[in-house]
Amino acid sequence: MLDTARSQRIKSTFLTALAAADGAAAPYPHWHLEATIPDDVVEAIVGLPFAPPEDAVFDGRREANNQARIFFGKEVQKEHAVAADLAAALGDEEVVAALQATCDVDLSQGQLRIEYCMDRDGFWLEPHTDIAVKQFTMLIYLSGEPELADAGTDVYDTDLNLVATSPYGKGIGFIFIPSETSWHGFRKRPINGIRRSLIVNFVAPEWRSVEELA
Repeated sequence: MLDTARSQRIKSTFLTALAAADGAAAPYPHWHLEATIPDDVVEAIVGLPFAPPEDAVFDGRREANNQARIFFGKEVQKEHAVAADLAAALGDEEVVAALQATCDVDLSQGQLRIEYCMDRDGFWLEPHTDIAVKQFTMLIYLSGEPELADAGTDVYDTDLNLVATSPYGKGIGFIFIPSETSWHGFRKRPINGIRRSLIVNFVAPEWRSVEELA
Protein backbone atom coordinates (compact mmCIF):
# COMPACT_ATOMS: atom_id res chain seq x y z
CA MET A 1 0.00 0.00 0.00
CA LEU A 2 1.28 3.44 -0.90
CA ASP A 3 2.60 5.48 2.03
CA THR A 4 1.64 8.94 0.79
CA ALA A 5 3.63 10.75 3.47
CA ARG A 6 6.83 8.86 2.66
CA SER A 7 6.30 9.32 -1.06
CA GLN A 8 5.94 13.06 -0.52
CA ARG A 9 9.16 13.11 1.53
CA ILE A 10 10.97 11.32 -1.27
CA LYS A 11 9.61 13.80 -3.77
CA SER A 12 10.58 16.81 -1.66
CA THR A 13 14.07 15.47 -0.96
CA PHE A 14 14.66 14.70 -4.61
CA LEU A 15 13.47 18.10 -5.83
CA THR A 16 15.79 19.79 -3.34
CA ALA A 17 18.73 17.67 -4.52
CA LEU A 18 17.94 18.30 -8.17
CA ALA A 19 17.74 22.06 -7.63
CA ALA A 20 21.24 21.97 -6.12
CA ALA A 21 22.69 19.53 -8.67
CA ASP A 22 26.22 20.10 -9.93
CA GLY A 23 26.06 20.01 -13.73
CA ALA A 24 28.86 19.60 -16.27
CA ALA A 25 28.82 19.87 -20.06
CA ALA A 26 31.78 17.66 -20.97
CA PRO A 27 32.26 15.07 -22.29
CA TYR A 28 28.44 15.13 -22.40
CA PRO A 29 25.87 16.83 -20.16
CA HIS A 30 25.63 15.16 -16.77
CA TRP A 31 24.70 16.06 -13.21
CA HIS A 32 25.77 14.98 -9.73
CA LEU A 33 23.31 15.09 -6.84
CA GLU A 34 23.73 14.78 -3.09
CA ALA A 35 21.14 13.37 -0.67
CA THR A 36 18.98 12.30 -3.60
CA ILE A 37 16.49 10.36 -1.47
CA PRO A 38 16.01 10.25 2.33
CA ASP A 39 18.37 8.05 4.33
CA ASP A 40 15.55 5.98 5.80
CA VAL A 41 14.33 5.20 2.28
CA VAL A 42 17.82 4.08 1.31
CA GLU A 43 17.86 1.80 4.35
CA ALA A 44 14.42 0.43 3.51
CA ILE A 45 15.55 -0.44 -0.01
CA VAL A 46 18.77 -2.05 1.23
CA GLY A 47 16.66 -4.04 3.70
CA LEU A 48 14.46 -5.58 1.02
CA PRO A 49 14.64 -9.40 0.87
CA PHE A 50 16.77 -9.52 -2.26
CA ALA A 51 20.32 -10.86 -2.50
CA PRO A 52 23.06 -10.53 -5.10
CA PRO A 53 22.88 -13.39 -7.61
CA GLU A 54 25.20 -16.23 -6.66
CA ASP A 55 25.94 -17.36 -10.21
CA ALA A 56 26.18 -14.02 -12.00
CA VAL A 57 27.90 -13.90 -15.37
CA PHE A 58 30.46 -11.11 -15.65
CA ASP A 59 30.88 -10.34 -19.34
CA GLY A 60 30.52 -6.56 -19.29
CA ARG A 61 26.75 -6.53 -19.94
CA ARG A 62 23.85 -6.48 -17.50
CA GLU A 63 21.77 -8.39 -20.05
CA ALA A 64 23.85 -11.50 -19.36
CA ASN A 65 21.96 -11.82 -16.07
CA ASN A 66 18.47 -10.83 -17.19
CA GLN A 67 16.82 -13.70 -15.33
CA ALA A 68 18.15 -12.40 -12.00
CA ARG A 69 17.54 -8.67 -12.44
CA ILE A 70 15.20 -6.85 -10.05
CA PHE A 71 12.80 -4.16 -11.24
CA PHE A 72 10.36 -2.16 -9.15
CA GLY A 73 7.47 -3.14 -11.39
CA LYS A 74 3.85 -3.44 -10.36
CA GLU A 75 4.22 -6.83 -8.66
CA VAL A 76 7.23 -5.76 -6.58
CA GLN A 77 5.39 -2.57 -5.64
CA LYS A 78 2.46 -4.63 -4.35
CA GLU A 79 4.78 -6.61 -2.09
CA HIS A 80 7.12 -3.84 -0.95
CA ALA A 81 5.73 -0.43 -0.05
CA VAL A 82 9.05 1.38 -0.39
CA ALA A 83 9.17 0.43 -4.07
CA ALA A 84 5.68 1.86 -4.59
CA ASP A 85 6.54 5.02 -2.66
CA LEU A 86 9.70 5.59 -4.69
CA ALA A 87 7.93 5.01 -7.99
CA ALA A 88 5.12 7.39 -7.06
CA ALA A 89 7.61 10.09 -6.11
CA LEU A 90 9.87 9.81 -9.16
CA GLY A 91 6.91 9.55 -11.51
CA ASP A 92 5.17 12.57 -10.01
CA GLU A 93 4.34 15.24 -12.58
CA GLU A 94 6.21 17.92 -10.62
CA VAL A 95 9.34 15.76 -10.54
CA VAL A 96 9.07 15.00 -14.25
CA ALA A 97 8.65 18.71 -15.01
CA ALA A 98 11.74 19.54 -12.94
CA LEU A 99 13.78 16.88 -14.72
CA GLN A 100 12.70 18.21 -18.09
CA ALA A 101 13.65 21.76 -17.14
CA THR A 102 16.99 20.82 -15.58
CA CYS A 103 18.11 18.37 -18.24
CA ASP A 104 16.45 19.98 -21.28
CA VAL A 105 14.75 16.73 -22.23
CA ASP A 106 11.21 15.84 -23.28
CA LEU A 107 9.79 13.15 -20.99
CA SER A 108 6.14 13.79 -21.82
CA GLN A 109 5.80 10.29 -23.30
CA GLY A 110 8.30 8.65 -20.97
CA GLN A 111 7.53 5.62 -18.83
CA LEU A 112 9.30 5.12 -15.51
CA ARG A 113 11.57 2.10 -15.02
CA ILE A 114 13.52 1.43 -11.81
CA GLU A 115 16.09 -1.34 -11.45
CA TYR A 116 17.70 -2.36 -8.16
CA CYS A 117 21.29 -3.54 -8.67
CA MET A 118 23.59 -5.38 -6.28
CA ASP A 119 26.98 -5.76 -7.92
CA ARG A 120 29.74 -7.78 -6.30
CA ASP A 121 33.43 -8.30 -6.99
CA GLY A 122 34.00 -9.39 -10.57
CA PHE A 123 31.29 -7.16 -12.02
CA TRP A 124 32.20 -4.74 -14.78
CA LEU A 125 30.42 -2.91 -17.58
CA GLU A 126 31.89 -2.24 -20.99
CA PRO A 127 31.61 1.36 -22.22
CA HIS A 128 28.20 1.94 -23.79
CA THR A 129 25.83 4.83 -24.45
CA ASP A 130 22.44 3.30 -23.47
CA ILE A 131 19.97 2.28 -26.14
CA ALA A 132 17.97 4.96 -27.95
CA VAL A 133 14.65 3.97 -26.38
CA LYS A 134 15.99 5.21 -23.03
CA GLN A 135 15.20 8.91 -22.74
CA PHE A 136 16.74 9.56 -19.32
CA THR A 137 19.14 7.74 -17.00
CA MET A 138 19.85 8.34 -13.33
CA LEU A 139 21.86 6.22 -10.94
CA ILE A 140 21.23 6.51 -7.23
CA TYR A 141 23.94 4.88 -5.14
CA LEU A 142 22.86 3.14 -1.95
CA SER A 143 25.99 1.92 -0.16
CA GLY A 144 27.85 4.18 2.24
CA GLU A 145 30.85 2.04 3.11
CA PRO A 146 34.15 3.91 2.59
CA GLU A 147 35.59 0.81 0.90
CA LEU A 148 33.23 1.51 -2.01
CA ALA A 149 34.21 5.15 -2.50
CA ASP A 150 35.70 4.38 -5.93
CA ALA A 151 32.66 2.42 -7.15
CA GLY A 152 31.00 5.19 -9.13
CA THR A 153 30.13 5.15 -12.82
CA ASP A 154 32.99 5.76 -15.25
CA VAL A 155 32.54 8.56 -17.79
CA TYR A 156 34.27 8.32 -21.18
CA ASP A 157 34.77 10.58 -24.16
CA THR A 158 33.91 9.47 -27.70
CA ASP A 159 37.39 7.95 -28.08
CA LEU A 160 36.64 5.85 -24.98
CA ASN A 161 39.24 7.62 -22.88
CA LEU A 162 38.32 7.62 -19.21
CA VAL A 163 37.45 11.21 -18.29
CA ALA A 164 36.04 10.90 -14.78
CA THR A 165 34.40 8.59 -12.27
CA SER A 166 31.25 9.80 -10.58
CA PRO A 167 31.38 10.04 -6.78
CA TYR A 168 29.91 7.01 -5.04
CA GLY A 169 28.24 7.11 -1.65
CA LYS A 170 24.94 6.70 0.13
CA GLY A 171 22.28 8.79 -1.59
CA ILE A 172 24.56 10.24 -4.28
CA GLY A 173 22.97 10.53 -7.73
CA PHE A 174 24.35 10.71 -11.27
CA ILE A 175 22.17 11.82 -14.19
CA PHE A 176 22.75 11.91 -17.93
CA ILE A 177 20.63 11.97 -21.05
CA PRO A 178 21.41 9.01 -23.34
CA SER A 179 22.85 10.09 -26.67
CA GLU A 180 25.49 9.11 -29.21
CA THR A 181 28.15 10.60 -26.93
CA SER A 182 27.00 9.40 -23.48
CA TRP A 183 29.67 6.74 -23.07
CA HIS A 184 29.79 5.27 -19.58
CA GLY A 185 30.56 1.99 -17.87
CA PHE A 186 32.38 0.40 -14.96
CA ARG A 187 35.96 -0.59 -15.68
CA LYS A 188 37.36 -3.76 -14.15
CA ARG A 189 38.50 -3.11 -10.59
CA PRO A 190 37.94 -4.66 -7.17
CA ILE A 191 34.55 -4.13 -5.54
CA ASN A 192 35.07 -4.23 -1.79
CA GLY A 193 31.56 -5.10 -0.71
CA ILE A 194 28.20 -4.95 -2.47
CA ARG A 195 27.80 -2.06 -4.91
CA ARG A 196 24.12 -1.26 -4.46
CA SER A 197 22.39 1.19 -6.77
CA LEU A 198 19.15 2.11 -8.44
CA ILE A 199 19.05 2.69 -12.18
CA VAL A 200 16.17 5.02 -12.96
CA ASN A 201 15.11 5.42 -16.58
CA PHE A 202 12.33 7.04 -18.47
CA VAL A 203 11.79 4.95 -21.59
CA ALA A 204 9.88 5.61 -24.79
CA PRO A 205 6.40 4.13 -25.43
CA GLU A 206 7.86 1.42 -27.68
CA TRP A 207 9.62 -0.21 -24.72
CA ARG A 208 8.72 -3.88 -24.98
CA SER A 209 9.48 -5.27 -21.52
CA VAL A 210 6.41 -3.73 -19.92
CA GLU A 211 6.73 -5.93 -16.82
CA GLU A 212 9.79 -3.84 -15.90
CA LEU A 213 7.87 -0.57 -15.86
CA ALA A 214 6.95 1.17 -12.62
